[in-house]
Amino acid sequence: MQLPTMSQERQPMICLLLGLLLVAVGLLLGLEGAASISAAIVGLLVSVFGLILFVLQLQERPKQSTATRLSPEFISVGGTTQTPAPQVAQERATDQTAAE
Repeated sequence: MQLPTMSQERQPMICLLLGLLLVAVGLLLGLEGAASISAAIVGLLVSVFGLILFVLQLQERPKQSTATRLSPEFISVGGTTQTPAPQVAQERATDQTAAE
């Protein structure tokens, strides 16, 4: 299985927007002529196709397996760094003001 590219991930959105644009063009022309009715029908079909693509992409996304999840005992990098105690920082500040 190959990883999808950015354009493949956005295909449902592009189809939906193109379909809505065609429906708007059909409504703008007025539903009297054959061209406007066919534009609206094609727009609806393309919009439905975009929604179907979106649902299929949601189903194909890989689920995170339990082996890759972090355990509750995992120590993050932020938890291993030490910060100076507040008292030490205050002593350093008072030493600097006394030296001046």
